[in-house]
Amino acid sequence: MAIAQDLLAQQRPTAHSIDSVNVNRWSPRSFLEKAIPEETLLSVFEAARFAPSAFNFQPWRFIVAASPEERERFYTFIGEFNLNWCKKAPVLFLIVSNTETEKGPFPSHAFDTGAAWGTLAHEAVRQGLVTHAMTGFDFAKAREALGIPESYAIQALVAIGYQGPSDALPEGLAEREVPSPRKPVQEVLFQGTFGQAF
Repeated sequence: MAIAQDLLAQQRPTAHSIDSVNVNRWSPRSFLEKAIPEETLLSVFEAARFAPSAFNFQPWRFIVAASPEERERFYTFIGEFNLNWCKKAPVLFLIVSNTETEKGPFPSHAFDTGAAWGTLAHEAVRQGLVTHAMTGFDFAKAREALGIPESYAIQALVAIGYQGPSDALPEGLAEREVPSPRKPVQEVLFQGTFGQAF
């Protein structure tokens, strides 16, 4: 059964007041074999469209596998560990970023694409969906299988769908089906120079 939002708040208490969508976003591995309505799925990608990007270049691209045939193509490059659980997800998508502009290299392509992914992940929570991003796959095989040009960097593979029960996971994964703890803000926040406590 999906973890209720009030339980998430107990498991991931915040030191400062923030919107609950930030706490409720986590990366489950158990998915229901339930289709995502197209309008709901498009709303998630619509949110990503409004992420900030340098010079409004919008380098992010999403290659979506929603049909059984498309997902089978994705399975050819996903690592065995991830394939064990992500086969139940109704949709997979690969995030890539355009590294080149007409004027040359675009240095913030990964940063900007990360912003789009974060926006997308939060909208998924709002739509009642869960996402799980992963890099446990063969990048070279993915590039070949999906015909990705060399000017695009592969960033991550994401499973998206409705959260399933933890006991539906393969042995050894069920007990890990809890939100990860986060580092305290003091550990990641410096003032003025690197390493100087805020």
